[in-house]
Amino acid sequence: MGHTATPEAHSSGLTATEHRLANGLRVVLSEDHLTPVAAVCLWYDVGSRHEVKGRTGLAHLFEHLMFQGSGSVKGNGHFELVQGAGGSLNGTTSFERTNYFETMPAHQVELALWLEADRMGSLLDALDQESLDNQRDVVKNERRQRYDNVPYGTAFERLTALAYPDGHPYHHTPIGSMADLDAASLEDARAFFRTYYAPGNAVLAVVGDIDPEQTLVWVEKYFGSIPAHDGKPAPRDGSLPDVMGGQLREVIEEDVPSRALMAAYRLPEDGTRAGDAADLALTALGGGESSRLHNRLVRRDRTAVTAGFGLLRLAGAPSLGWLDVKASSGVELSAIETAVDEELARFAAEGPTPEEMERAQAQLEREWLDRLATVNGRADELCRFAVLFGDPQLALTAVQRVLSITAEEVREVAAARLRPDNRAVLVYEPTGGGQQDDQDHTEDEEEGEL
Repeated sequence: MGHTATPEAHSSGLTATEHRLANGLRVVLSEDHLTPVAAVCLWYDVGSRHEVKGRTGLAHLFEHLMFQGSGSVKGNGHFELVQGAGGSLNGTTSFERTNYFETMPAHQVELALWLEADRMGSLLDALDQESLDNQRDVVKNERRQRYDNVPYGTAFERLTALAYPDGHPYHHTPIGSMADLDAASLEDARAFFRTYYAPGNAVLAVVGDIDPEQTLVWVEKYFGSIPAHDGKPAPRDGSLPDVMGGQLREVIEEDVPSRALMAAYRLPEDGTRAGDAADLALTALGGGESSRLHNRLVRRDRTAVTAGFGLLRLAGAPSLGWLDVKASSGVELSAIETAVDEELARFAAEGPTPEEMERAQAQLEREWLDRLATVNGRADELCRFAVLFGDPQLALTAVQRVLSITAEEVREVAAARLRPDNRAVLVYEPTGGGQQDDQDHTEDEEEGEL
């Protein structure tokens, strides 16, 4: 077992050590005795970007199958054992990874490690046609509930398909299509598991009230005997030009509560200074009730009931800046779009004010520190930076990188990217008699929380 350690604290006294098993599994430990709990988080380097046309949704489907039993744990036993021990658990799928996580009383960490190792090493012993059909139906119902049968539910899927061209690995969302879910065979599922659910394609983080030496003994005991497998194909290239080169637009007439303007802007990849600058730009423009767009559209003009800007961070393709505005009753979307373009142009010319810059950095700093302060949040970030950027230690210095961004960098990325010729636009026009809704519709890239 190889070993590297961080000799000094990076963020609020936090440290992490990294280890590697002979079969390729990377292990990251972060000791924290503040509370008697610990988080076990396992990231597999597989998401919807690894899928091929005609077999979309397999990564998300497999996330569900991982809770349907393994060689030593039958049926719903994973949930029953963790919850019976006083813990909580879940899993999610995104474009770029699938993760599984348990938060346990500190004295039950061994149980969580054994459970994760058992399904990594023996899930195929339990995977049969009945469990595949059962979870296929669960995922299809999830699609109906979260996408097809809710107001604005397909907006994220539609914008993704516009922003990333046909054939691009990010063109489809993790939920997949009904037709592809129906087409998935048992052999498709088994081949997918053999390809991607291998020790060398995973990072395991254990964070909290742990004894690192004992934890490593357990990790080696339960994971060390799982055979290595290196047959994973390289992910398809997700690179694209910095700007779309024109405005892509779709008008949707549906029974939604109000008119809506949604847009996706192509932004720099995650893990770059420009990506952090873009996050600060979107925070200043649309991150909360003190933002420029909220002040202009909701407070001043009163043309909208909600106005927000968020960032979908992606490492293997351009990130997306997500604009979401719900119109006030009777307001035409052309007036809102004109106001949005005016604010973006002014921001691109002048950049953020010192007050906006300070507020945006403070907001992102707080969000980062909140994530790192919890054992499950820190475990997730350590896994994320290890899988996507090769170095879990980067999670502990993320705050400093955000705070080092200058106002000019923020202005530059806004001027280069937040332009009318670099966005995909959805225009929602209501067809029914629904009442005005002042609730924001938040969308992200994750699927499959159980």
